[in-house]
Amino acid sequence: MNVTVCRKENFNAAHRLHNPNWTDEQNQNVFGLCNNPNYHGHNYELVVKLTGPVDPETGYVYDMKKLSLLIKAEILDKFDHRNLNLDTEEFKNLNPTAENIAVVIWQRLRPHLAPNLSLSVTLFETDRNFVEYLG
Repeated sequence: MNVTVCRKENFNAAHRLHNPNWTDEQNQNVFGLCNNPNYHGHNYELVVKLTGPVDPETGYVYDMKKLSLLIKAEILDKFDHRNLNLDTEEFKNLNPTAENIAVVIWQRLRPHLAPNLSLSVTLFETDRNFVEYLG
């Protein structure tokens, strides 16, 4: 019997979508307003889902307090109120698209979880634009 547990968090961050190998015109054509050289920000909503068996002793798939603390340490403390391009190692050479941010979040969380748990990350950049990474 597998059950999925979910934790929702929010963080705010600035970024600029830009490919340094392209001309300014090409960057503007592809990324539009998201290529603003002065950056722009989002109020990201993050949903972390763990799927696995229910422990018969605790009744938990995963202790939600532990999940909250893990997300805080690995994601919120690193990315909240940061300029992703300038303030984080992960995005110094990686374009901080919603897709790439979701993958990086998954990569930061995965090593801390038991192998029998499936992990997925859903990242809302806006109310209408979001991505999901299943790993």
